Amino acid sequence: MKKLVLASTSKYRQALLNQLGLPFEAQKPLIDEEKEKDPSLSPQQLAEKLAFLKAQSLKAPGHVVIGGDQLVAHRGKILGKPHTRERAIEQILSMEGQVHELITAICIFDGDSFTPYTDITRLYMKPLTRQQVERYVDLDQPLDCAGAYKIEQHGMMLFEKIESQDFSAIQGLPLLALSQILKNSGFAIP
Repeated sequence: MKKLVLASTSKYRQALLNQLGLPFEAQKPLIDEEKEKDPSLSPQQLAEKLAFLKAQSLKAPGHVVIGGDQLVAHRGKILGKPHTRERAIEQILSMEGQVHELITAICIFDGDSFTPYTDITRLYMKPLTRQQVERYVDLDQPLDCAGAYKIEQHGMMLFEKIESQDFSAIQGLPLLALSQILKNSGFAIP
């Protein structure tokens, strides 16, 4: 039986992968993400490159390795993790009343062959006041989340519409596509 490896230390991705009911091991990818961020790449190209490099860094015979990356793109600019309350508030205010994209890329290495997949979700944020945004940030503390919201918690209330093929992609791992890719690699998916 092949060993399943998640090339991520993200608690969110680990929780999502647990939903497939497969045993797996989570490992830190062996790449320096900051060195790989090429400003000439589009947000989608960057997410796909990082997902590929993360999975590739841990590939080994008999292993199926899942690498993933997620970026929030607004007006062609990437919004990273805010890390501070004020930057979280600023990020949300920069997107309020507008549409942005959540790009979730995965790459699965099965030996030397790999399968990439990218999900792009369009999120329509409500018009919001600074006071509403401050209340939200204090409630969810989304300082470690790109875009400064946790859609799986109270962040849902920030949006008026979400266009997505796979809601789990919003949380960090597109399980609909991933389950089919893993099934094709021989894993028993219900």
